[in-house]
Amino acid sequence: MGSHAAPSRQFRGERDWNGRCILSFTMQGETVVITGAGAGVGRAIADEFAKNGANIGLIARNRDRLETAKRFVEECGGKAVAAPCDVADPEQVENAAAQIESALGPIDVWVNCAMVTIFAPFTEIKPEEFRRSTEVTYLGFVWGTMAALKRMKPRNKGSIVQMGSALAYRSIPLQSPYCGAKHAIVGFTDSLRCELIHDRSNVHLTVVHLPAVNTPQFSWCRTRLPRHPAPVGTIYEPEVPARAVYWAAHHKRREVFVGFPTVKAIYGQEVAPGYADHYLGSIGFDAQQTEQPVEPGRPDNMFDTVPGPYGARGIFTEKAKSWSAQNWANLHRGVLAGVAAGAAAFAVGLTRKRASAGLTDHAAQRSV
Repeated sequence: MGSHAAPSRQFRGERDWNGRCILSFTMQGETVVITGAGAGVGRAIADEFAKNGANIGLIARNRDRLETAKRFVEECGGKAVAAPCDVADPEQVENAAAQIESALGPIDVWVNCAMVTIFAPFTEIKPEEFRRSTEVTYLGFVWGTMAALKRMKPRNKGSIVQMGSALAYRSIPLQSPYCGAKHAIVGFTDSLRCELIHDRSNVHLTVVHLPAVNTPQFSWCRTRLPRHPAPVGTIYEPEVPARAVYWAAHHKRREVFVGFPTVKAIYGQEVAPGYADHYLGSIGFDAQQTEQPVEPGRPDNMFDTVPGPYGARGIFTEKAKSWSAQNWANLHRGVLAGVAAGAAAFAVGLTRKRASAGLTDHAAQRSV
């Protein structure tokens, strides 16, 4: 392996509304690995790191979409490696990590984002489907974390970002494999974090929990529903969680909640889990379907990748939000705390000034 420069601050690329790169002030030169980078949130994360000057190892099953993501990284001025890989296979994940490090240098950030799922009542899911979803959506994170730690722990540095969900705390109907996998990711990550603390390791573990996001998964997931699958609740564009993931990779936050619906679901589960069970049992089936019937024989990505020029966004852009006030506030607590402290100091100063003026007027009246 040749020598690789340490990350430095420079002007690098940002994406404009036409998908082109424009300049922004960024961290240049860090090496990032992203699983599930071919489409959806994973692709949005790749774009976010690219416009911030990273060199990126792109992991997914579809080579064509990886090559598209790779071209954008290079347009932004970075280097990229497309490493087609099924994350359910630990040997493939390890080989991809070795390939990426050989080309780009030591891995600084690893983002686990790959997933497959099926929309169906549990009683209609076949064992091989449940196993496959679990192997990708949960064990894929385990194998990715294993490959990352193998390299980061001896160096005593690095960040691993797990893609979580509001459904990691508050499950919903029709997605039992996905909900189970997301719960497992939290349990696995919490256990591993304790071990790293025991070892006094500087490797950072964080989980970014997502709300409903407009991605292509609803167009290519396996489904046994009569109507087209849909995200439930307030929908966000994938760039919103992508910005949170980039932030989480560079800050020491244990968990990051994206969007107020995520906060509401997680804390609502703590307060009234029984109510949530009955509420979701009542509305959760219809809320996860559009009015459009599922096309007969539609392809899905459960066992094989679906061809086509899919990108980060799905078909729900008209309903999706591109910004979250909660997310901005969550990632800028320091700024808000400073503003609040300044406002409080101003208020105290103003009160004291008025009180002092009042005493002066009272003394003047007495002297008269």
